[in-house]
Amino acid sequence: MTGQPIPVIIDCDTGVDDALALLFAVRHPGIDLRAVTCVAGNTDIDGVVRNTLTVLEIAGAGDVPVARGAERPLIEPVRTADHVHGRDGMGDLGLPAPVRRPVELDAVSLLRREILASPEPVTLVPTAPLTNIALLLRTHPEVVRNIERIVFMGGAVETGNATPVAEFNVWHDPEAAAILLTAGVPITMYGLDVFQRVLVPGADVQRLRESAEPRLRLAGELLAHRPASPYADGDDPSGGLGDAGAVCAVVDPGGITTRLLPVEVSLAPGPTRGQTIVDRRARPGEAEIHHGERDLFLAHVALDVDVERYVKLWLSAVEGE
Repeated sequence: MTGQPIPVIIDCDTGVDDALALLFAVRHPGIDLRAVTCVAGNTDIDGVVRNTLTVLEIAGAGDVPVARGAERPLIEPVRTADHVHGRDGMGDLGLPAPVRRPVELDAVSLLRREILASPEPVTLVPTAPLTNIALLLRTHPEVVRNIERIVFMGGAVETGNATPVAEFNVWHDPEAAAILLTAGVPITMYGLDVFQRVLVPGADVQRLRESAEPRLRLAGELLAHRPASPYADGDDPSGGLGDAGAVCAVVDPGGITTRLLPVEVSLAPGPTRGQTIVDRRARPGEAEIHHGERDLFLAHVALDVDVERYVKLWLSAVEGE
């Protein structure tokens, strides 16, 4: 790519695939990683902070500030994904404790500071439950003037994973996701419909695992821990990039096909709570005809992805010198 690197802040719940996203963000020359903020999700908040600092160390990141954020959703209790990410959130790889330490600021304060201090508008990339982002938008709405866009990993047009219809990040804190959609900046929803498709071939995973370079070996072990797909054969050696695809979409937005569509989050109790309802109808239906159209928020919803393009992009950045 040409031009200046894109100023990016990642809000994450590191997490195996959040770690893959951080490795890419640190290594890609087109990204200027300004800060990383942490929120409870895949594991508890202390584990998220520890994992984030460890990954940044192994990736060879510069002095990127890391802040501890919300330890629970706005309303719901914490419901981690240890069954997916391991007890430590990082595949139980036994990684060393980090030497780095988080900054004294909380996540919302760090987000505000870095966004307003940036000479260029910042791209926010939440790959986690959206609690920190909701708190930021409600506490410091002035940040919106210096946010270029928000590319978030969350939601689903078709099938969920936390429930039949709800994706984990949105389901974990539906109220926060609903607030995100009111941000007033361009929003890209990188949901499960594309998230689950971007798979690194098994041969590449094995090559990374056998590397003598700690960064590459970590990447390989993380990919090996990621299930290729909920529908894949159990012997499939490929590894899912998961959250890392959302960061790829920042560098190379042409790798996804999006449509600007109305999106709302189901907040009612019951089996649809946390569902992202994406309206793909060509014309209003009977509900609108009889009761009037409601004001809905629009997002650029990813409906398709060039898998080979994003795999090549991620590998070239992480393996590059």
